[in-house]
Amino acid sequence: MKKLWKRIKNSRVVKVLFARKAVIVCLIILAVMILAAIFAPFVAPYDPYKQDLRNMLQHISPAHLLGTDSMGRDLVSRIIYGGRVSFTVGLVSVLVAGSIGMVLGLIAGMAGGVVDAVIMRVMDAMMSVPMIIMALFLGSILGKGLGNICLAIGISMVPSYARVTRGQVLTVREMDYITAGTLCGASKVKNTLVHILPNCISSNIVLMTMNLGNAILNEAALSFLGMGINPPTASWGSMVNDGYKYMSSNPVIAIAPGVFIMIVVLCFNMVGDALRDAMDPKLRGTLGKKKKVKRAKA
Repeated sequence: MKKLWKRIKNSRVVKVLFARKAVIVCLIILAVMILAAIFAPFVAPYDPYKQDLRNMLQHISPAHLLGTDSMGRDLVSRIIYGGRVSFTVGLVSVLVAGSIGMVLGLIAGMAGGVVDAVIMRVMDAMMSVPMIIMALFLGSILGKGLGNICLAIGISMVPSYARVTRGQVLTVREMDYITAGTLCGASKVKNTLVHILPNCISSNIVLMTMNLGNAILNEAALSFLGMGINPPTASWGSMVNDGYKYMSSNPVIAIAPGVFIMIVVLCFNMVGDALRDAMDPKLRGTLGKKKKVKRAKA
């Protein structure tokens, strides 16, 4: 156990991730938000769905730190519970997109010919449509609800994973160890699952991390447009939609959930960018070189 911990601690990925103070701050913020969403019943000060019409549209006060909405519901409690929806949508949608996209990319890269052409032309056609428009189209077909929104956003993100996986497959399948495996009697399926697929996972993990923020942003946009989560379920996008009507009298109702959306998307993008640098093979061995050069000059 100690050897494993030491190996993880000394790995290049961990060193690059924790070399930037901004990434550490982002990881701490995300950890706090995720823990708050998981333990929402114990963290939230009020029931997020209990209406109190006598205290509706309250401003910031000691009793309600961010005030109340048009139904008298506590904003802090609804933001905490809304984090559950946002993180669930982000995680499930990228897993759906990654699973489908990797399978299609593997099939296209290994089969080649007509199969490759058909799959990639379909992916190109899907990529020509903006992600939010594709999600709106799929959402209108599938309907509202958490599961349908996750599926709609996931399908709209499939082309990026398919293209990345196909590119990795076309590179890896020409390696010497793949040829050696074929000469030793390994089938194409075994080569694909044992040797090629593991080499495609790291790049897709980076893409998933960077797409988590996009998925949360798309869910917020769909909920803002009325195509997202069914009310009265707390969702950051639907809270912005409900609160923008009161921008002149009580702007906190719309601004507060919008700020949380911005923070989460920014943190995921920064962590994904750092993870990409850490797992990029072209940058391997460059860690610490700048410091050595500065010391040599000094």
